[in-house]
Amino acid sequence: MKENEAGRQAELSREATLEAVLFAAGNPLPLASLAAIMDCEESEVVELARSLQAKLTSEGSGLTVQRVAGGYQLVTRPETYATVERLSQVTDRHLSAPTMETLSIIAFKQPITKPEIEQLRGVRVERALAKLLELDLICELGRKQVIGRPILYGTTATFLRCFGLDSLDDLPQLPDVPEQPEQPGQADGPEEPAEPSPGGGSAQHENEQHE
Repeated sequence: MKENEAGRQAELSREATLEAVLFAAGNPLPLASLAAIMDCEESEVVELARSLQAKLTSEGSGLTVQRVAGGYQLVTRPETYATVERLSQVTDRHLSAPTMETLSIIAFKQPITKPEIEQLRGVRVERALAKLLELDLICELGRKQVIGRPILYGTTATFLRCFGLDSLDDLPQLPDVPEQPEQPGQADGPEEPAEPSPGGGSAQHENEQHE
C-alpha cells in the first residue's frame, strides 16, 4: 500500500516537473531534448506527456499539452482562444533583440543617459527607449549634471515583476573584465564598415529600423 502511494507521488512529481519544463521553455521542445532534460527514455516522456494532458483535462485547466513537430509544448486550450486573443489587442509586449540589449544595458548601468547607451551599443536607440518607456520597463530618473543635462534612465518596478526579481540586487553579477588600453585613433571604439542595405542606407540605419 505504501509502495503504491510512493509510486503515485513519484509519478505526480515527474508530471509536475514536465509541466514546469514545458512552461519555462515556451516553445516546442523536441522529444529527444525532453528526454535528456528529464533524464529518462523517450518512451517515458511520451507516457508522462499523456498523463499530464489527462491530469490537466480532469482538473479543468486552461492549459493542455500539444504534440508539435515531434516534440511537446504547453499551450492554452482551444476553448479559451477568444478570450486569450484579446491579450494581443491590449499591447504588443514583444521585445526585439536590440531592444532587449538596450534594456540590459540600462538595468546593469543605471542611471545612464541615451548618449552613454548609444556609445555602448554603437547604434541609435530612440525607438528602443520609446518602446521600453511605453511598456513601463524604464523611466526617467532626472538629468545628469553635465553640459546639455541629458536624461538619466533606470528600470521600474514593472521591470522587476516581469523578470521575477525582488530587487536590483538580484541581478546576476557581471564578470570583471580588465580594461584594454586604447589603441591610437580608437578612443571612441572601433568602427565597423557600413554595409549597404536594400534601401541604400547604412548597416547602422538598418539596425535602427529593427529596434
